[in-house]
Amino acid sequence: MAKTIKVALAGAGAFGIKHLDGIRNIDGVEVVSLVGRRLEPTREVAAKYGIGHVSTDLADSLALKEVDAVILCTPTQMHAAQSIACLKAGKHVQVEIPLADSLADAQAVVDLQKQTRLVAMCGHTRRFNPSHQWVHKKILAREFSIQQLDVQTFFFRRSNMNALGQPRSWTDHLLWHHAAHTVDLFAYQAGSPIVKANAVQGPIHPTLGIAMDMSIQLKAANGAICTLSLSFNNDGPLGTFFRYIGDTGTWIARYDDLFNGKEEKIDVSKVDVSMNGIELQDREFFAAIREGREPNSSVAEVLPCYQVLHDLEQQLDAK
Repeated sequence: MAKTIKVALAGAGAFGIKHLDGIRNIDGVEVVSLVGRRLEPTREVAAKYGIGHVSTDLADSLALKEVDAVILCTPTQMHAAQSIACLKAGKHVQVEIPLADSLADAQAVVDLQKQTRLVAMCGHTRRFNPSHQWVHKKILAREFSIQQLDVQTFFFRRSNMNALGQPRSWTDHLLWHHAAHTVDLFAYQAGSPIVKANAVQGPIHPTLGIAMDMSIQLKAANGAICTLSLSFNNDGPLGTFFRYIGDTGTWIARYDDLFNGKEEKIDVSKVDVSMNGIELQDREFFAAIREGREPNSSVAEVLPCYQVLHDLEQQLDAK
C-alpha cells in the first residue's frame, strides 16, 4: 500500500488523544474520522487535529469508503464487538488493551481475523516502550535472562474518573485491563508460556462493583516467575513500574524510561525511531498494513494472555 493510509479513530478521550499526537509524527497516515461519545467535545478535538468527519456512531466511520483502518480507544466493554464490526466492514483494526473482557469474545475476534486476513492488533504497549524493547534485545541476544519480574500497577481511582480528571462512562478493571499488560509482557519477555497463575483480590467497591486491590503470581514454563501487585487505592505515584531481576543485572522500567537496579538512568534513545511507546505501537500497525504481514501484538499473538486472565477470573470467582 503506497497511498496514504486513512484512519478513523474511535474514542476522543485521554488515550485517543495520545494516539492522535503519535500519528502526527508518522508519514503517510491521515486521521479522517473521529468518533466520540459526545458530539461537541469530539468536534473540539477534531478541529484541533484537522479531522474533517465527526460522529458519535462508529458505524458512520465504517461506512466511509476512504477509511482503511480503525483505532479503537473506546471503553473496554465495547472492544470485542467493535473490533468485529471493523473487520466485517473490511477495515484493519487496532484495538486498545484489553482485546476483550472475556476469553470467548477475544477468541471470536481472533477467529474472524483469520477469516478476513485483515491486520488486527491489540495495544499491548509494553512490547513497544523503548525501555522494554531495550531489555527484549538483551534477551534475544542471550545477554540477559529473567529470573523474576516484579511489577506494581498503582492508581488512585476511588471515583470513576479518567486520566484527564473527567468522569468516565464506564468502569475500569484491574484484571482484564491493567493485569493484561503484565501477563502478556511476562510471557513475551520470558520467551516461554505461562504454566501457573494464582490470584487473590481485596474487597469489592460498594458502588464501582470491582476489586480495588489484587495480587497475581505467574510462572513460565522455563522457570521464570512474576509477582504483580495492583491497586486503585494507592495515594502516590501513578502508573506501572517493572523490575526485571535476572542473571546478569536488574533493570527498572517506568513506561518509556529505564534505570538499573541502582536507579541510574539508562540511555534508550537509540532503541527505536521514537521515545513514545504509543507512537511506536501505531507505527507497527501501519507498517503491518503496508507490508501485508502479521504485526507484533496481533490479536492471535496475545490470545494466550486472555486465556490466563480467564483462568484467574475463574479462580477469583470460586473464592
